[in-house]
Amino acid sequence: MSDCNFPSSMPPAAPLDAQEQLLGQRPQRAAHIPPVPATGWRAATFVPAVIGTALLVYGLYGWLAQGGMSGMEWALLSMIGATFIWVALSVSTVGVAIAGLLARDQADARPTRAVQGIDVALLVPVYNEVPQNVFGNAAAMLQDLANRAGPHRYTLFVLSDTRDDTIAGIEWQAFEDLAARAPKGFDVHYRRRSTNTDKKVGNLAEWTRGWGAAYEGMVVLDADSLMSGRAIDRLASELSSDPDAGLIQTFPMLIGAQTVFARLQQFSNIAYGWLLAEGLATWARSEGNYWGHNAIIRTRAFASSAMLPHLRGRGGRDELILSHDFVEAGLLRRAGWGVRFLPRVTGSFEETPATLIDYVIRDRRWCRGNLQHLRLLGTKGLHPVSRFHLFHGAVAYLLSPAWFFLLVIWALLGKDSETNVIRYFNEANPLFPDWPPAMSHIDSAVFLVIMYAMLLTPKIAGAGIIAATPRAARVFGGVGPFLGSFLVEVALSIAYAPIMMIQQTKAVVRAYTTGSEAWAPQSRDARQHSWGTLLKFHWLEMILGLLLLSGLMAGLISLWLVPIIASLVLAVPLSALSGVQISNRAPATFRLDSPYTLREPAIVRQAMRERERLSVALATPKAPAE
Repeated sequence: MSDCNFPSSMPPAAPLDAQEQLLGQRPQRAAHIPPVPATGWRAATFVPAVIGTALLVYGLYGWLAQGGMSGMEWALLSMIGATFIWVALSVSTVGVAIAGLLARDQADARPTRAVQGIDVALLVPVYNEVPQNVFGNAAAMLQDLANRAGPHRYTLFVLSDTRDDTIAGIEWQAFEDLAARAPKGFDVHYRRRSTNTDKKVGNLAEWTRGWGAAYEGMVVLDADSLMSGRAIDRLASELSSDPDAGLIQTFPMLIGAQTVFARLQQFSNIAYGWLLAEGLATWARSEGNYWGHNAIIRTRAFASSAMLPHLRGRGGRDELILSHDFVEAGLLRRAGWGVRFLPRVTGSFEETPATLIDYVIRDRRWCRGNLQHLRLLGTKGLHPVSRFHLFHGAVAYLLSPAWFFLLVIWALLGKDSETNVIRYFNEANPLFPDWPPAMSHIDSAVFLVIMYAMLLTPKIAGAGIIAATPRAARVFGGVGPFLGSFLVEVALSIAYAPIMMIQQTKAVVRAYTTGSEAWAPQSRDARQHSWGTLLKFHWLEMILGLLLLSGLMAGLISLWLVPIIASLVLAVPLSALSGVQISNRAPATFRLDSPYTLREPAIVRQAMRERERLSVALATPKAPAE
């Protein structure tokens, strides 16, 4: 299965039949999930969002229809409804989460059988990653599993697609070190492919076909994934005790944040993300989603139900499904397997990009993959909730062009009917007499207040629960530092949002106008980009910001656009700020501290020690063999 020219250490083959799925026809169901009450929670999530959006659109229609509705007005009204409903859905998801917590609803409860020990493969696909970090994390996880002495049997596989021979050589040295030091009873294997056919999808498919039959479950990890022994054991036990489960996903928490942008992501993930995760688990039930890592999958279910075909791309050429995880979850559920989400499993971690630029580069790849989901909505036999997950993944990126469209329209509306850009345009250019003057009557400030209030509701709800719970506030350093960090996070999120809107709009345009996206390993280490790099990366935001600023200075643009204008004009310094390392000597209010910066989990500390030890070991020349 691996190239004979590359060093490899794999167990005897255990072939497993794995056929690519036919998206155009329904498969035979391999399993049947017992009914799980979800209708009420789903109604509580979607109905209020639809009603709230309908009321907003009806109110705006009353403003716009004063002089009759033009095509532009209908387009504007439709765009407002299409964007607002997703904001409303996030609010109702938070409401469902709180209601579920108050009702003590166990979203992940299932009729189960007794836990029996199973064989589990820990899979770590890598591509030109830092070997010390990958194998340091692996060493920490194996040791933590050994300390628990649980009922399950684990085997670790590092599945390398690395193209750089120097990095691959270090990987092999790190593997030899790990194999020599692995706890008793834990096997460690390494395989490097000669060609990285189909990237991560092909890497996992090749392992499944070659060795999958020997393992009941496989825990899929990313190169930056880190899980405690307790978390891994919990997933294995859940899979063992629930015969209908095909995939069980955890809620990974962010660690290792050192820069302003990374701390911003980490604080948001820990302070508010848990509430959205609870809401999703409450209404999704057996129709959960998959994020490609830190999850356990039933190996035979994956082989029989979730092998991905290629799509027909531009010019009739084969096209790899990029955001494979959502699709794999949908195909598992299509075959009758449960896809569960356990947001309360602690000890599941991942790292985050250190700067705004690094985040955007990663986001471009995700955008291209998620937009493919629109072409997969017609897949035969998908559960309606699985279709929603696919659609939502695409909409997450399409919202940015929609927001940009609204920004342009409101910039044209002007601050009043006398200085309205549209009015000026009509008078100066009779070729466009039908631009709707009625739009100038919309109270933009009211719409802005409603939108910002809805956008901030999940954050305010999460922060309110933590601030009102002394025990929760203490792990953030106390109520005062927590609320200070909350205000800083909100301010920075508002500042970065317009920049992300432009960058995601560019990503959508690139996805539809270019054939592929350059792929590189994710950068997670703190670093500062040069001013030249920053200017090259953010020139478009600056130009748009300066154009809006000139309109503001001329009295043609509403004052409510000032925060957006400021963010775009200051895109370069804001991006530079994102990479600044946060000092522990900084005031607590501005450090964006979270439980994992104030006190790192034991598994994280252990992984950092293993990384340091391995770095020294790999830098020390080996003595020649006698």
